[in-house]
Amino acid sequence: MKMNKQCLPCLVNQVVKMASMTGCLNQDELFHQFFAYMSQVDFTKTNPEIIGEVFDMVKAYIHHDDPYYQLRRDYNQMFLKQLNQLDNQIHSFEEAVKYAIVGNVIDFSPIHQNVQKDMMTYFQNMDQLSLTINHVERLKEDLMNASSLVYLGDNCGEICLDLLLIKRIKAMNPQLKIYFVTRGKPVVNDSILEDAYEVGMDQYATIISNGDGSLGTILSCVSQEFLDVYHQADLIIAKGQANFESLSEEDKNIYFLLMVKCDVISRYIGVKQKSFVCLSQKMR
Repeated sequence: MKMNKQCLPCLVNQVVKMASMTGCLNQDELFHQFFAYMSQVDFTKTNPEIIGEVFDMVKAYIHHDDPYYQLRRDYNQMFLKQLNQLDNQIHSFEEAVKYAIVGNVIDFSPIHQNVQKDMMTYFQNMDQLSLTINHVERLKEDLMNASSLVYLGDNCGEICLDLLLIKRIKAMNPQLKIYFVTRGKPVVNDSILEDAYEVGMDQYATIISNGDGSLGTILSCVSQEFLDVYHQADLIIAKGQANFESLSEEDKNIYFLLMVKCDVISRYIGVKQKSFVCLSQKMR
């Protein structure tokens, strides 16, 4: 889906966050560069693609290729310490899906003491958490009949909960070939190759990058290696709102797992904000 005009205030706000979190000293100059870029931006692009380009601008301006490195590590380590406990709390495939979606609550904001508390509140109330769109049984059936799965990851920290879901998918269908896909280079706190290896994703899946630094999965920008895997896959699981924005018009057997975080996506899907969804592209 192309960028919506309602995305503009959010994009500006995200640039302000980036400037603050990356320790940019001359923020006014960076904002001038950003608005010069926006004056010529192609609005047929998706919001995740535009954010990727803006983040490249920020990295070039501050001369740092991975300004969110420590933030990614902190999120991963925070959830890795709880992984066994969380694993033991999951008693069904649907619960594993819900835990993975709850991980999507993590967004790129400074890590603070309340993050773990907020996430544990969700985990402690999983029995009361329902999926507004629940295509889990169809997903389970497709996974049992598939030969290959491409799992498109999203944020750090969240990747640990993806791991718990992929572990159960592999147990359900041991013959299933699973590819876990990261971003091709650092973009805010999204997972890259080293994050996937850090959390042990290679125990259950072949890890590849998509070769691109957009926030989602922009098929016109990704590597040929990724495209070959993507087009040959029987099934795609796409995590997060950026992947939904990128692939919502694709004619593929895609399941979107996400928390709906904004009004644009809320209206597009037809659910309230903060809804948790497991949405089959084929059933939209």
